[in-house]
Amino acid sequence: MIVYDGVKTDFMNDVRDNLICNKIYEQYKKYFGRTNEAQMKSWQNSMQYMRNILDSNDIPDDCGVAIEYNIPTTSKRIDFILTGSNNNNTKTVVIIELKQWSDCSSVDTEDGVVVETYVGGGMRRTAHPSYQAMSYAVYIDHYNEAAQNGKMDLVPCAFLHNYHFKEDDPIRAEQYRDYIEAAPMFGAEDFPKLRDFITKHIKKGDNGKTIYEIEHGRFRPSKSLQDCLGPMLKGNQEFVLIDDQKVAFETAMSMTKNAVAFGKKKVLVIEGGPGTGKSVLAINLFVELTKCNIASFYVTRNGTPRAVFKKKLQGEDFKKEYIDSCFQNSGNFYDVETNAIDSLIVDEAHRLTEKSGFMSNLGENQIKEIINAAKCAVFLIDEDQRVTVKDIGTIDSIKRYAEELGADYEKIELESQFRCNGSDGYLAWLNSLLDIKKTANYDDMDFEYDFRVFDDPNKMREAIIEKNKINNKSRIVAGYCWNWDRDGKNDTNFYDIMIPEYQFGMSWNLGDSSQTWAVNKDSINEAGCIHTCQGLEFDYIGVIIGDDLIYRDGKIITDVSKRASTDQSIKGMKGLMAKDPEGAKELADRIIKNTYKVLMTRGMKGCYVFCTDKELGEYIKKMSKKKN
Repeated sequence: MIVYDGVKTDFMNDVRDNLICNKIYEQYKKYFGRTNEAQMKSWQNSMQYMRNILDSNDIPDDCGVAIEYNIPTTSKRIDFILTGSNNNNTKTVVIIELKQWSDCSSVDTEDGVVVETYVGGGMRRTAHPSYQAMSYAVYIDHYNEAAQNGKMDLVPCAFLHNYHFKEDDPIRAEQYRDYIEAAPMFGAEDFPKLRDFITKHIKKGDNGKTIYEIEHGRFRPSKSLQDCLGPMLKGNQEFVLIDDQKVAFETAMSMTKNAVAFGKKKVLVIEGGPGTGKSVLAINLFVELTKCNIASFYVTRNGTPRAVFKKKLQGEDFKKEYIDSCFQNSGNFYDVETNAIDSLIVDEAHRLTEKSGFMSNLGENQIKEIINAAKCAVFLIDEDQRVTVKDIGTIDSIKRYAEELGADYEKIELESQFRCNGSDGYLAWLNSLLDIKKTANYDDMDFEYDFRVFDDPNKMREAIIEKNKINNKSRIVAGYCWNWDRDGKNDTNFYDIMIPEYQFGMSWNLGDSSQTWAVNKDSINEAGCIHTCQGLEFDYIGVIIGDDLIYRDGKIITDVSKRASTDQSIKGMKGLMAKDPEGAKELADRIIKNTYKVLMTRGMKGCYVFCTDKELGEYIKKMSKKKN
């Protein structure tokens, strides 16, 4: 998705005639929603500077220009792109990261990526501009088929047009040298140098053809975490961490090493919604800390991600004991001595509970016990993914126990979106649809995501089965409104889920492989639930919404009584209803809506939905047509 594209002469004229800002804004508003005055001024200033840079006969008039290119499968945008060809007639893409900065300070982290500057109304840590530009180029090179097959040279750089470099400037510190070499950085006095940089790489124009190829080039599926875990543990970097992911990674590495070296307990909270790369970040942290000989464990309460990772490691020359030790249940630390472990990386921290053990009779509180056990505890969390009565993981509770146990506390937020085709618009729409949270300006946001509502569950199943033939990365899931019958747990011809009106039947995922349902070759014939898919991702997801979510009189209504009696996520709800009816009703409403949000955000490329309540199906269909 590109907000503005054309050739150099178009761009020069639009800036000259003071049209560029409005043209950018109108398209930006359509795709991403309204923006603030600061962003508008930023475009106005930066585009004028870029016009001055391009005002040279040595830069072809017909070279391609693209502004605010949204990198597919992410929510990150490249500020400015120029395209053409070099002396060897190789297609060339110059990626320019634009910054309004006038000052910054370095931040001493392990990989030397983070800087601190005034942005967004305050001093904030962010990735170095050269690293940002470089990471975008690497990401496109790795995942855009046009770039891979078209023999394109991707040339990144950063342009800080308000920045006057000082002698021994922190932004040019030695720790950033490798990134600046990969993506040169130009400041307020460097207009001729940036112009020469562009002319060195773009000798001929292409009338924007390369931009078209990139925009319409098929983005190959990003390497799934499960598939790459083996090589990662062997020391290979399989994922490029972008912007806020890298900042979070660096912060976690620095805090952990500091805690290990000096004995001062640390707690880091990394907050992010669905698809912001929390699990990718967690595994990267675990791998890197392990390589640094720091005792570290990947921790989740949910056994499904752990089981999937373990299965993927089979045949990777790792002993079972080593694999099992890497991935820990969140209830394993109730009797661990203080600071016995260097680092615990807690994924899906919103799913933590108070008690541990099969009978929920061990320990006091999992959050407290994890913080106590680790010199540095890293919690990756999304409070809108709490889906059971027992889920107690909140940012406030983590902060409270960190203070109680004398730990230094820090919180970082992930904003980059990698699932749902990188569509912030889809997530904003979904939050509003389910009445989970109202997102400002979501009415102005379209989403490029394959979302469909089916009137017949059989047709939805056929569509998902067809998608699954590509690479076994599509699945069907359902709201927990049908009992899980133990007598039929190992027979896909035994139908737990029955929708007689459509002669539709399907079994829940088989009991002997429930935790590896996400990767088993034959499990396309089985339906998963919230407990077997949370924390995992697929290319396409088919979601059966049961009678616990309906639409009446202009409102989406939840009904916890329609949940199956075998659903452990609502265990204890009756007792809560007796003690606090209003509070219990609010909790049940949140659990049901969060459950469907989780289910409907498992697909990287698409989500197909069938609703047992016809009114709800028609309503979702109507609302999705407005946005899609």
